[in-house]
Amino acid sequence: MTIKKQGSAQWQGSLKRGKGQVSTESGALEANPYGFNTRFEGQAGTNPEELIGAAHASCFSMALSMILGEEGLEPEAIDTRATVSLVQDDEGFSIPAIHLETRARIPGADADVFQRCADKAKAGCPVSKLFNAEITLEARLD
Repeated sequence: MTIKKQGSAQWQGSLKRGKGQVSTESGALEANPYGFNTRFEGQAGTNPEELIGAAHASCFSMALSMILGEEGLEPEAIDTRATVSLVQDDEGFSIPAIHLETRARIPGADADVFQRCADKAKAGCPVSKLFNAEITLEARLD
């Protein structure tokens, strides 16, 4: 089975003065602005790193929910944040690391089982498999 989803981006102008818009097939994002100023100068709009973070956090949370279900556990809540590190060095920019931080409320969950499930979700979520970056995880059961 293959499922295909699309995102699109348009760009006009130079790197620093140019501007772009990013959209998703579903319409969840529709012509959201992005540019040098939203990526590096804190201006309103989005940037590729926060979109990667949102995709990774949501994929991980769904994978964790599935794996917990396989253990007979049903989470009340899973809250995940993905921090994407964009680094500039002599070779240009890269994303060498992503840190996942998740907190979950799961009635009847044992801390060891939860950690095992979280580690399995980190390794197995499709977005994790996409990256050539170190992915770390801090998982906390509330």
